[in-house]
Amino acid sequence: MKKKVNLETLAKMAGVGVATVDRVLNERGGVSHETTRLVLNAAREAGIRRILPDEHRNPWQIEVILSSNGTYFFQKLAEEFSVLANGLGYRRLTLHRTLISESQPLKLAQHIIASTKMNKRNGFIIFAPNHPAIYQALTACKARGIPVITLASDLPEADRLCHVGINQRQAGRTAGLLMSKMLPTQGDLLMVSGRADLLAHQDRIDGFKAVITKNNPLIRQTDVIVGEDDSEKLRRSLEKSLSQSKNVVGIYNTGDVNTEVSNGLARHKLAGKCLYITHEIYDLTRRLLQENILSFTLDQNAKQHAQLSLEILLRTLETSFQPDIYHDGKVEFKIVTSENID
Repeated sequence: MKKKVNLETLAKMAGVGVATVDRVLNERGGVSHETTRLVLNAAREAGIRRILPDEHRNPWQIEVILSSNGTYFFQKLAEEFSVLANGLGYRRLTLHRTLISESQPLKLAQHIIASTKMNKRNGFIIFAPNHPAIYQALTACKARGIPVITLASDLPEADRLCHVGINQRQAGRTAGLLMSKMLPTQGDLLMVSGRADLLAHQDRIDGFKAVITKNNPLIRQTDVIVGEDDSEKLRRSLEKSLSQSKNVVGIYNTGDVNTEVSNGLARHKLAGKCLYITHEIYDLTRRLLQENILSFTLDQNAKQHAQLSLEILLRTLETSFQPDIYHDGKVEFKIVTSENID
């Protein structure tokens, strides 16, 4: 070959963009098999003297669907998935991230089904509410041989490959044990829960109540205050409960409303006097622990969620591995106090 062939020339020959040629020749992934074949054929025709990539080695197309609620846990999850994907390399996988509110299960289900029909994805890792449309979407995935991993909040009996996350009921029971061992014999106990259609919050509350009832039957458990993505509504409900009770001795929060809870305790001069247990370690809960307002937080380790789910999904795609529904994806949670903050 007398003349050096540049990317622009190959792009014209293959009928694609320059960026696409670059991705194929440098094995950056994210290009369909047919387009890859066109680029490599053009390179051979032009007589490029270099070892060309294997056109059959396309990266796995994996989509991670997380909540768009902007909480620390999901921001950390998105960050960890990006770091892991970059470490694994474009040649092995292309990671697609989609954020959909858990208050929009139909939109989430339609998104999954649309992707399966177009064969755009090899596998999914999803955080989703417990809704019939989601179950139908996962059944459609299974029918097309597309594995799905549920993340953090499970969908029991759904057609999923496995679940990756902590044992939420066990976490709730642990919070209940900590609370029951430290509370006085009498008083009112408030419980604040995240969305009722997320099994994670249901399991935490059920586990918590079971242990409290068993270990400290004299403690009066008030109705659960449920958060439904409306912080102002939750604030009013919490304010009503705090105002009506004359002896609040404990509060357990399963969701991401620690700002509302800590502000409410401060207004009623209960900060530092009321035993307060919640979930996740981040800037706010770290500060509340240091100021002795928060007693314990149970952290569920976002990094391990991302690591396990990607490892299991890739192993399944590459070796037909069939994981145990819960054992292989179990994440260990950590009890954090003011004395062991990282």
